[in-house]
Amino acid sequence: MPFIGTQPEVGGYSVLDALTASATASNTLQLNSTNFVPNSANQLLVSLNGVIQKPGSSFTISGSTLTFSSALASSDSIDFIISMGEPLLIGTPSDGTITTNKLVNDSVTGAKIENNPTIAGNLTVSGTSTNTGLVTASAGVAIGGTGSANTLDDFEEGSFVPTLKHEVGDALTVGYASGYTYGRYTKVGSLVTFQMTIDVDSVSGGASNQQLIVPNLPFTSKSYQTNSNGGANMTYVVNLNTNITYGIVLGSSTSLRFYSAPSTPSYGNTVTSSTHIQCYGHYETAS
Repeated sequence: MPFIGTQPEVGGYSVLDALTASATASNTLQLNSTNFVPNSANQLLVSLNGVIQKPGSSFTISGSTLTFSSALASSDSIDFIISMGEPLLIGTPSDGTITTNKLVNDSVTGAKIENNPTIAGNLTVSGTSTNTGLVTASAGVAIGGTGSANTLDDFEEGSFVPTLKHEVGDALTVGYASGYTYGRYTKVGSLVTFQMTIDVDSVSGGASNQQLIVPNLPFTSKSYQTNSNGGANMTYVVNLNTNITYGIVLGSSTSLRFYSAPSTPSYGNTVTSSTHIQCYGHYETAS
């Protein structure tokens, strides 16, 4: 009788290549002249001499070899062999019907994941994670814990061009050898590490009562009231009227003040037309 309702579009049925009986029990299964390997004997519908054979007792399967329970004669007739359900050709699943239980472990490969996936919740990796591209973490990266003390929320590296000024006023005018005047910094969290070289080739207006500073550190420091902001150590200093021995970073500013001795600031008239300063240091930022 006709099928009532929508015709199901599932199952795969193939009539295998014809076999000629001979004085043997074993025959090689083929489909379109290519060896065919069924999943099991139960997948096959075998007719011998007009009688449907029982899988497992009347015949068995090993790879592409079908073996009858007893040797055939040339007078026997293998009427047909039909393979049923290879593979199961299901139609399009309905929305929301595929659950995680239907997926084999490790069946979803990286090639099947979109290039820029968005994960709504948390991602937990129990093994080793390897990344060859850019990792962006806008809220920071927690290392060794989940608290604020364990969170790296900022990293930056770059360059700046240090200059020399009076701490008050603008009478000091300095010309620089551009190829030798530069600064580099790395900011990890709130801590900045920097190094700089200043090479002077002209100077005017330096005053004996105006403290000498570098006014343009890359970030604003924290206030002195709650922090020790850091400073600079001299690595190479030549051709100054009074030598610089160290520097301190002023609170809530971008300024590094130079000193020739404890409690003795360096002044604008210290700088000459051939002054060369190299130093490195660190300080804590306001953010």
